[in-house]
This record gives sequence, C-alpha cells and structure tokens, in this order.
Amino acid sequence: MNQYDIIIIGAGPIGIACGIESLKRNVSHLIVEKGCLVNSIFHYPTNMIFFSTSDRLEIGDIPFVSHGDKPTRRESLEYYRRVTESWKLNVKTYEEVKIIFRIDDGFKVETSKGEYTAKKIIITTGFFDFPNLLNIPGEKMPKVKHYFDEAHPYAYLNVVVIGGGNSAVDVALETFRKKANVTMVIRENKLKDSIKYWVRPDIENRIKEGSIKAYFNSQVVNIKNDSVEIKTPGNITSINNDFVFAMTGYHPDYKFLKDSGIRISEDAMMIPEFNPETHESNVPGIYLAGVVCGGMETGKWFIENARFQAGKIFDNIAATRSR
Repeated sequence: MNQYDIIIIGAGPIGIACGIESLKRNVSHLIVEKGCLVNSIFHYPTNMIFFSTSDRLEIGDIPFVSHGDKPTRRESLEYYRRVTESWKLNVKTYEEVKIIFRIDDGFKVETSKGEYTAKKIIITTGFFDFPNLLNIPGEKMPKVKHYFDEAHPYAYLNVVVIGGGNSAVDVALETFRKKANVTMVIRENKLKDSIKYWVRPDIENRIKEGSIKAYFNSQVVNIKNDSVEIKTPGNITSINNDFVFAMTGYHPDYKFLKDSGIRISEDAMMIPEFNPETHESNVPGIYLAGVVCGGMETGKWFIENARFQAGKIFDNIAATRSR
C-alpha cells in the first residue's frame, strides 16, 4: 500500500519519535530516509561521545542503558535500531525524497524509488548533510574534508583544523594524539563557550604549551597542494599542509524546503517558517521537527529537547481531524 496518513521524511531520532507517536495515535505512517537509519549519527566521528546523558536521548518509553554516563556513537546506533525494531516502525532507507506535490486530499511524495500519498507530511531532515562552505580557492581539493571519522589516517601529517567549536576541538585533539602536526585556525578571538567542559582544559593546555598551534582572529584564505595561506591580524602566513578539516558547521537543505513551499526567514539565521506551538509550517499539512527548525541556529535544538515535538505535532493533527 502506498497511501498513508503520515509520511515522515528523515529516519533520525526525531523521525523515529514521530513514527512512534503515529502508532500511539493509531495513524498509519511511512518513514523515508535517503541514507541509513539515524544516518547523521552513523556519520559522526567513530569515537564520538554524546554531550547528553543516555536518559535524555530516550524515546518510545524504551530505556537507554550505556556503559558510561554519556553514550558513545556505537551505543546510540544500537539503541535507535532497537527502538525502531521494538516498535516495528515502517521505515524505508536509502530512498531519497525528490519532491512533494499538493493533491486534493493531501500530498504526493516522489522518491528515488517510487511514489506515495499522505494526508500530512513531517520533515525531520536535520542539517548534517550540507556543510557550510568556505568559498575560497582550493576548497574543492580532495584533501579538504568537512567530516571527520577517525584520526589514524592522519598520523605524522600536517593537519589544519578550521573552527573553534566542539567538532574542531575533537578533531584537533584526536589527530594530535595520533602524532599529527596540528594547527587550528579560528575566526573568533577565543574558543566557543559551548566547548564540552571535560574537553576544554585539555585543548586549552595543548594550545598554551604549543603542542597544538592556534591562530585566533584568523581565517584560511587559500588552500594549495602542499600548503595553506592564513590571514592573521598582522599578515598572511603560509604553512605546510597535507589535510584540511573545515569544521565550519552545517545547514538544512534549503532547496528542498523551498521546493516544498516553505518560506525561509531573510535574516542571517534563515529559519524555516513554522508555528512553534504546533510545528506546522506555512504550508498547511506540512510540519517541521528536529534541528531543521533552527535553520542556521544549529545549536538550538538537540535530540533531548526536540524529541517532545512529536507530541505537539500529533496533538495538532488530532485537533485538525476532529474539526
């Protein structure tokens, strides 16, 4: 059957939470995901540890038990797979949604593998697939990476890490411990205040002792085969380089949102338009959930505070149906 009450686009933790809520409300659902289950978490660094404790990541009334206070990437992948299996959610992975059309009684969704219809749509696509680009010469070179997996391949090499947030700090410390020669380039005059508290002393001490070199109030302006040019307050400095990790953040798929008819704010935050009480967008019948709601303000929504959005959405759907 290709007809559903709800189609949920994105099989991350919030998409899974919406699927669970649909079962609780006796509403038919389909979750469509262009990658694997919890695709963003799968592409996190191999050794990543979550900032939140495991109880704050729980969904579907299923306990999340981890070995430490804060779960690892591997534990999270297994947990959300078990949740999906326990609730017997209807999920199609590796199937990309191409476009959403309005039809008389709802919507038609065209994917890379088929067509489906639904009365309502919930978009939970996150932002991790779309890195913020530097727009500088050399950025498209293979040695420039916007994602990090593990440190071993970069042992004994010259590594530049761009950014002053948690991702940049994690890359800098992990590659440093595998004997890479690490240089951080940070646009601001200090590391971000949001740095994980158990990591901050480590990175600050490595910078202070010179084990990791850091350029503050600086930016990379040119990337070459064997070097990088850095604009500092005093001049332009060239350093030897083998790999660049541009940990400059990510943004939602604005093209897909706009193609779906969703308006985007014209300020720097570029927030999709939706009602914060119901999470319904400016397009009646299309709802937004998860970190996609924050636009460029990617630090506003996390699993721990966005997991409750599913209840708001289905309360509104139920009210609409009753009317």
